[in-house]
Amino acid sequence: MLKRKTKDTKAKAQGKPTAKKPVKRTTAKAKTPEKKAPKKDKKAKPAKTAAKQDAPKKAEAETQPQAAQQQAPQQQQIDNLPLIIHGQYVRDASFENPSAPQALRAGQPAPKMNVNFGLDARTLTEEGLENMFEVMLSISVEATRDDKPVFIAEVQYGTTVSVGKGVAQEQIHPLLLIEVPRLAFPFARQILSEMAVQGGYPPLLLSPVNFQQLYVERFKNDLANKDKQQA
Repeated sequence: MLKRKTKDTKAKAQGKPTAKKPVKRTTAKAKTPEKKAPKKDKKAKPAKTAAKQDAPKKAEAETQPQAAQQQAPQQQQIDNLPLIIHGQYVRDASFENPSAPQALRAGQPAPKMNVNFGLDARTLTEEGLENMFEVMLSISVEATRDDKPVFIAEVQYGTTVSVGKGVAQEQIHPLLLIEVPRLAFPFARQILSEMAVQGGYPPLLLSPVNFQQLYVERFKNDLANKDKQQA
């Protein structure tokens, strides 16, 4: 059988260029990115962290009422002592700095300290409470250099207490003027130290005090008379 020659084959045989059919070009359309649904675990994470942050707040909210209940009565039971402290406060405080600013110059010798203590107690009438007392601890410090005053600091620190019913009457007086000042002394000493610092001097650090010895020295005549009466 004879094959029919098409126009293209004839053109190739004659060396003529063949016309190419136009190719349709299709442009690829850009696909819009699909919005992915947020994962569930990502949403859960902030909820977990929020719960962690809220946990301390809840704990604080639960502890605050308990602290408020403890501070509301302003009472403190002293271990091994038949005492209840109802309040502590500053009755009076003063600081005199007559030699400033000359006394604040560097290179001067340390001033001499003259410390005096005062003890006092009085009965209080409080409705609903028995054996209520106010104990006043007075401390005065006079600093001198070359017999000249450098500064004078004074504080009167009060404490209101009630004594247990089982305490004998003769034991109330020494209990108030020995044990209560011993408990109040650290607070009064801190106040004096801060006043000295505010005055431009180093902190005033008072040594511990034997209030039992102070009580015996102050009331030795009364104690001697009691011993005679008991004898």
